[in-house]
Amino acid sequence: MKNETMNKDHQVSLGAGTMKALVYERYGTPDVLRIEEVDIPKPMDHEVLIAVHAASVNSWDWDLLLGKPYINRLGGLRKPRYRILGADIAGRVVAVGAAVKRFRQGDEVFGDISGCGWGGFAEYVCANEEALTQKPEGLSFEQAAAIPRAGVLALQGLRVKGKLLKGYQVLINGAGGGVGTFGIQYAKLLGAEVTGVDRGEKLEALRSVGADHVLDYTMEDFTAGSSRYDLILDVVGNRSVFAIKRALKTGGTYVMVGGPIHRVFQVLLAAPLTAWLEKKKVGMLLHKPNHNDQLVWKSLIEAGHVMPVIDRRYSLRDAAQALEYFGEGRVIGKVVVSMKPQLH
Repeated sequence: MKNETMNKDHQVSLGAGTMKALVYERYGTPDVLRIEEVDIPKPMDHEVLIAVHAASVNSWDWDLLLGKPYINRLGGLRKPRYRILGADIAGRVVAVGAAVKRFRQGDEVFGDISGCGWGGFAEYVCANEEALTQKPEGLSFEQAAAIPRAGVLALQGLRVKGKLLKGYQVLINGAGGGVGTFGIQYAKLLGAEVTGVDRGEKLEALRSVGADHVLDYTMEDFTAGSSRYDLILDVVGNRSVFAIKRALKTGGTYVMVGGPIHRVFQVLLAAPLTAWLEKKKVGMLLHKPNHNDQLVWKSLIEAGHVMPVIDRRYSLRDAAQALEYFGEGRVIGKVVVSMKPQLH
């Protein structure tokens, strides 16, 4: 099977062909997704063509599939701008554009290609070389595909004045997903005391990656308790920002990573007055794919300090089921789509 795949990749690098991809033509639930034969893309000067071995599912994939909130329809009001979803990928370079300097055929890479036109849920995809990083040594393609967006969001969200200070009291709301499981590991590595908040069935997983304290949000409201935190990283936005800021220490920071649009407006409205009157920082993380941050995770993983958490693996033919499972909100860590058959 490996030799057959390598032979196919070699043929692709020599000329055009077709590939299997998960496509959709209209917004909706996962039942609008289908596997289809499409043309293999050709790399531009600064792009590489990648044989995708694995891609992971993110909340942005889900939002783009639904077309909600409607801000996700920018560039595609009536139908999706991109026919193929999937931003986080890992695979092998099979062809390079004329101006590519960092990679060559055969290199194993991973990265967030959301700035390159998406397309990760397919057998091949083109991406700008700047979006990619060499895959960590000793890590599977499935594990590498779980890193880019979730890992970078966790890293960027936990930075306070450029670093997370030892001894900080940190709370991660919605800690059971990709961002949270990476965030717990990173915060603990830097010496923070971490509280993870999520559904009851995810709490044991939070402990397993290092959380000092865990809370079931269906049983306990952390904003109503007596504990105060230096930093709150909010992945889900299921509490009012006016309630959450009560749980911050004076001088503390609240960072919203994800949540409904009305929570975004709350943060924008609350930020100036909260900073002035209460000496607390309230803000949103404007995420950007970042090669340097991907390098941080590569180094940490190769040193054995952190490890991606994968809930389930699906084959490309079952990728619609992967999206469906993600949409149920029960995922612990990440869901990965592999380009070969997998057992759940």
